[in-house]
Amino acid sequence: QVQLLESGGGLVQPGGSLRLSCSVSRGKYSVNSMGWFRQAPGKQRELVATHGDGGGASYAVGVQDRFTISRENAANTVYLQMNALKPADTAVYYCTANLRWGSKVVDYWGQGTQVTVSS
Repeated sequence: QVQLLESGGGLVQPGGSLRLSCSVSRGKYSVNSMGWFRQAPGKQRELVATHGDGGGASYAVGVQDRFTISRENAANTVYLQMNALKPADTAVYYCTANLRWGSKVVDYWGQGTQVTVSS
């Protein structure tokens, strides 16, 4: 049974920081890439950052100077350090993991964690 467990969301003032964590219970699968998406009210879900199994990271425009994605492979955990947060960053943040078992490749999603940036 594959599960993604997110934590670290909450309410923060503009300019503040939060660190999101996502741990994957991967079962029989191996983990390829991991990443974070977000969805604000009334908007489509959008990519925030991804981290490949080879160590490369990519970011959406507008967050690359403020957010940092990192990964702890031994713990199957991905983090998103968010600094200089803005009200526009308010959204539900979703962790995603691309998993492989043999020739089967599947994307799994977490349940989401709310991030609210407000004074």
